[in-house]
Amino acid sequence: MMKLIIAIVHHTDGEDVLQALTRAGFHVTRIASSGGFLHRGNATLLVGVEAEQVASAVQIVREYSTPPVDPGLKRGAVFVLKVDNYEQI
Repeated sequence: MMKLIIAIVHHTDGEDVLQALTRAGFHVTRIASSGGFLHRGNATLLVGVEAEQVASAVQIVREYSTPPVDPGLKRGAVFVLKVDNYEQI
């Protein structure tokens, strides 16, 4: 079963996470985004994976996301969604 991982990371980590995922064989789409109270820059990464690859991809996102200096902040957010239909066109 296919899953869609939506990983939202700090914009300074976006390229490192994207390259690490790509080196591991994942196909990734990067979208520039902003959000939060201060509208800080983010990188939103979309990764389509098989269900058994989710843990590996999420681990890469964790590993390549820099821990924040302020302990009240988070490194990012990861959402994993079920994909009912997937087609390459």
